[in-house]
Amino acid sequence: MSAFSSTGSATPGGRSTKCWAGKLPGPTGSTVDTGVLVTEHEGSSAVGSRRPQVVLGVIAVAVVATWWGWPPSLVEVGPAAGVPGDSGMVAVLAALRDRMADADPYLGRRPLETARRELESLPPDASSRTRFGLLWSVGHHHLRLGENRLATERLGEAIELLSRLDPPLSNAERDDVLFQVAVAWLRRGETENCIECHTAESCLLPIQGGGVHQHPESARRAIAVLGRLLEASPDHAAGRWLLNISTMAVGGYPDKVPERFRIAPEVFRSSTRFPRFTNIAARMGLNEVNLSGGSVSEDFDGDGWVDIATSTWDTAGPVRVYRNNGDGTFTERTERAGLSGILGGLNLVPADYDGDGDVDLLVLRGGWLQADGLDHPNSLLQNDGEGNFLDVTFEVGLAGDGLNFPTQTAAWADYDNDGDLDLYVGNEGFAAQLFRNDNGRFTDVAVDAGVDGGGVVKGTAWGDFDNDGDEDLYVSVRGGANRLYRNDGQGRFEDVAEKLGVAGPRRSFPVWFWDCNNDGALDLYVASYREGVEQVARDYLGQAHESESDALYLGDGRGGFREVSAEFGLVRVTQPMGCNFGDLDNDGWPDFYLGTGYPEYAGIMPNLLFHNQGGKRFADVTFAAGFGHLQKGHGVSLADFDHDGDLDVFQQIGGWYPGDAFGNALFENPGFDRHWLAVRLRGHTSNRLGIGARLRIEFHEGDRRRVVHQRIGSGGSFGGNPFTAHVGLGSATRVDRIEIHWPTSGTTDRFTGIGVDRMVECREGQPELVETRWRSVKMIGEGETTDRAGR
Repeated sequence: MSAFSSTGSATPGGRSTKCWAGKLPGPTGSTVDTGVLVTEHEGSSAVGSRRPQVVLGVIAVAVVATWWGWPPSLVEVGPAAGVPGDSGMVAVLAALRDRMADADPYLGRRPLETARRELESLPPDASSRTRFGLLWSVGHHHLRLGENRLATERLGEAIELLSRLDPPLSNAERDDVLFQVAVAWLRRGETENCIECHTAESCLLPIQGGGVHQHPESARRAIAVLGRLLEASPDHAAGRWLLNISTMAVGGYPDKVPERFRIAPEVFRSSTRFPRFTNIAARMGLNEVNLSGGSVSEDFDGDGWVDIATSTWDTAGPVRVYRNNGDGTFTERTERAGLSGILGGLNLVPADYDGDGDVDLLVLRGGWLQADGLDHPNSLLQNDGEGNFLDVTFEVGLAGDGLNFPTQTAAWADYDNDGDLDLYVGNEGFAAQLFRNDNGRFTDVAVDAGVDGGGVVKGTAWGDFDNDGDEDLYVSVRGGANRLYRNDGQGRFEDVAEKLGVAGPRRSFPVWFWDCNNDGALDLYVASYREGVEQVARDYLGQAHESESDALYLGDGRGGFREVSAEFGLVRVTQPMGCNFGDLDNDGWPDFYLGTGYPEYAGIMPNLLFHNQGGKRFADVTFAAGFGHLQKGHGVSLADFDHDGDLDVFQQIGGWYPGDAFGNALFENPGFDRHWLAVRLRGHTSNRLGIGARLRIEFHEGDRRRVVHQRIGSGGSFGGNPFTAHVGLGSATRVDRIEIHWPTSGTTDRFTGIGVDRMVECREGQPELVETRWRSVKMIGEGETTDRAGR
């Protein structure tokens, strides 16, 4: 038997092996071929593939270039046209959907059909290299579209030609071929098992229990190909990483991994204990299979329960809304909410732009596409207070001629302190925009304000870092110096990032302001983003890598920062996209969760959860807590969906290509038996939701006096928390004092002697807190509901 023969139970835990086989609903109106229960020829187990730009000649490269992220422009780009109102945007998005489904190099079928026609028209005497290139192209386009069985068949035919290629492949090219085809087989296995035979443990690292594949053949094929790769190149870190994961998938880890390639089991254990959360999205009806997108958790209909909104960059997929019924169940009401024609969107950003007290949604489109995203307008969805939405983008001046640019990041704040929320939009490859809000209509003043700097902007956040009473702006730029714009209070900004030492990392993505050590000064987290599973593998293996670590800048409250990532245990390769933070264990210190990955299928790495250790450092508790999801993590939102007093975690999950779709996750908090307080603000002079307000909460745990600080906002730059502040109180049985500093009026409201385990509302300038009725339920999903009394 080969050292790389894979064994393992196909039915761990006594589960049924009767999984649905065939097609599952896929993005862009297509279907994804699962290939479940299809028997392959034994000879196809040694298939392989590679990055075509390395192996193939110039002509073949042109055929397949679109797969690797540098597509040619297929259409004449320009700003989208439309008429004011919802119907105008619906028409624009419908036309965009139809074009993308046809010709787009990421979502469309035309590139596959073109490559297939060229393959079919090849003469019998065509060179083996030309035939190899076209087989490779067709195979990868099938994989891109989720047609997994056809993909592995074509890639297998390509591999059969390798020995006849003249000139032969270099060793590096051969390794890349083998690695990429192993990834293709592993993706097929993920579709067959993690989607079609989904359990609460599916695709969670370390793979064990219910996560072990019921249909292991595809993972076994991946193991065979990775074995061939590692026998030739034993130092291939990414191959070693995926070999261990593939062997986990068939139930053979660690014993069936050859010792010299085995990653020690302790690598997949958290050094700090933390209770395990359970992914309950499937039973709650929230595991919609989609591509990468955003999430916002908020009470959209004003009934006191936190609902969920999601988006997908798939131009055929609608923005979806799930109503929290307040009885332990959710109901999707996308169509009734007026959203069935509001398609696409890589990110969602919440705010109350019109000051009516309910949460509206900004949908961001065109991210990663740069010039090809110029015809992807953003959408501003106005909430009527009952959870119904109307697209008002054209009417308010946020879309139209000269206004549409590719983006996936934006942030709201009242930068001019006039009581309404203004909007910064960070574009990709084009100048940024700063829209000043004037009674619900917007004017771009970025040039006059000095914040129109371009670059590939991937994240942005507002925060008054120098405590001078106005909101400052941080901008994360992928491939350049980040910017920190200090607000002068007169409508102008100055970039002080280099001066203050906060311009790195140079390849960054998500960002947020917070107070991670509760000293009253805003701190700044900036995540590094150098794509590549090789970097992740080297980090877990303890080897040198080329990635910058994320940056944690502690603020001093006077406008200065100190970088402390090493001191706080954060020198890691993370590669995050989605992100957010909140106090998961109610100890009064904010924790954070990163949704990781990158567009290529090879981006197989765990999402990451970090627990705050008393404001002194962070512990990686990913594996202990059950958060190590291997699928590509995007919009993250933390909220108390069941009113049991702790934060659950919702995550939008899905990749870039139609075949890399996945279901969303909802991780239920098991509870920590600690106290809490929820604080909701209602501004009068300041904006209605109190965005930018600062909270100071004093309490005692025994004889120890404690203070917790929070800024009101939706959290990180890729995911939206509720604007209601959730404050962990540990063992405290009473809150001694609450102070709310309002952003526009500059006033501070103070309250004393507040009980715990409840929600209170503070209305700007009013002398009394208003307590909100609170009732907890058990999240049971389908079936009979069960109330449980709140404390």
